[in-house]
Amino acid sequence: VQLQASGGGLVQAGGSLRLSCAASGRTFSNYAMGWFRQAPGKEREFVAAINWSGGSTNYADSVKGRFTISRDNAENTVYLQMNSLKPEDTAVYYCAASGRAAQPPLSTWYYDYWGQGTLVTVSS
Repeated sequence: VQLQASGGGLVQAGGSLRLSCAASGRTFSNYAMGWFRQAPGKEREFVAAINWSGGSTNYADSVKGRFTISRDNAENTVYLQMNSLKPEDTAVYYCAASGRAAQPPLSTWYYDYWGQGTLVTVSS
């Protein structure tokens, strides 16, 4: 699976962004999808994940109520709607695909394919 993330940019605190991740190469609906982020000097951390059908999701506590993950299997795309952004959300955001988990996985261990990342910068 090839993954192409887009939609990052510079936004003021309290603003919104929507990230997209377009998949190609394999049957998209066979994969759970996740978003992770990595801030400078920090480890990559889980943000959100969604199962193959979109019927089950998981979120990091730090983004619950502010971020929403969704997918469109007809368009081979997963989205991350980010609202009420905070400066601490600044990071490179990566999408990833997992063919090994029935439920939306939280750990990087379950993910087989990764996109190139898109930078989100939230100014205070």
